[in-house]
Amino acid sequence: MAIPVVDPPRYDEQLDAKRAYLVETFAPFAPPALEVYPSPASHYRQRCEFRLWHEGDDLFYAMFEVDPDEPDKKRVVRLDDYPVAGQRINELMPQLLDAMRDRPVLRRKLFQVEFLTTLSGEALVTLIYHRQLDEAWDEAARELERALDIMIIGRARKQRRVLTQDHVWECLEVDGRRLHYQQVENSFTQPNAEICRAMLAWARDVTAGSQQRDLVELYCGNANFTVALADNFRRVLATEISRTSVASARENLEANGIDNVTVGRMSAEEFTQALKGEKGGRRVEAWALDEYDFSTVLVDPPRAGLDEPSCRQLSEYERIVYISCNPDTLAHNLETLTQTHDVTRFALFDQFPWTHHCECGVLLERRA
Repeated sequence: MAIPVVDPPRYDEQLDAKRAYLVETFAPFAPPALEVYPSPASHYRQRCEFRLWHEGDDLFYAMFEVDPDEPDKKRVVRLDDYPVAGQRINELMPQLLDAMRDRPVLRRKLFQVEFLTTLSGEALVTLIYHRQLDEAWDEAARELERALDIMIIGRARKQRRVLTQDHVWECLEVDGRRLHYQQVENSFTQPNAEICRAMLAWARDVTAGSQQRDLVELYCGNANFTVALADNFRRVLATEISRTSVASARENLEANGIDNVTVGRMSAEEFTQALKGEKGGRRVEAWALDEYDFSTVLVDPPRAGLDEPSCRQLSEYERIVYISCNPDTLAHNLETLTQTHDVTRFALFDQFPWTHHCECGVLLERRA
């Protein structure tokens, strides 16, 4: 893996390359003109993790990349700053090292640091150790919390010491509304807050006009899209397999005063079986699936995309909103979905500038 090289004057050039790649890759599906949502050219990630490297008295952040001279090996790259990371993370990086360098109780056998921040500057820092943590560590870490105005979690083998809380609260303004999101340490959240905001606005736009019908959402995570889309529909049924994400999703719905959403803990594959009447149980019965009138399905799958049964299930909906972090698996799934649906909106969200990764949004509508 190569560490991204941030060069803001060349940002448009790298974005044009992604645009050209997507236009060529998806041409067989006859999509409309590609909508492109650029990222800030630097300081766009709200969460990052670094190895912590010890060399004598020196202490520095490190990442690893393939050694060009020996491709089967990786080399350590020192990072005194990281233009990929948000401004708050870059501010904290040297402050944290300076505060720990002469404090053995905080420094000893510390090997990784993880930052989780928000646009407003809230910061949660996780310190990960190759030793057990004790009350002396707690006391020193609490002093560090106060000195840097951060929250700290300590991790070690079979240990997780939460000093203040295990989450931050992000606030995103979308279509004139302020949406509040609990983002939990060591749980998936969208790393590029500005692009996340663009994705939510796009999803709201393509699902407008559905207030009399219902939405089903697969892989809902912490209800990132659910919170933004709930008032576009009469009711929403959202599913997610991660227990932590389900709990956070329910917290986020409550924080935003949303009462027309049910979140169920179930895999997308199991939910497909439940919709077909092949899976029952108290959870499924409590959802009263036959009372829903689903017009739209939103799916935001992992990089592996959807399996064939899930694709066939999606084809039964009038409208499909597919958010993808992997154009290759998206194209493969579209081979099935475009047998019954047309691609009517197509978007590139530059979630990960300076890498080859492309985040896409596709709206498919069933042919008459």
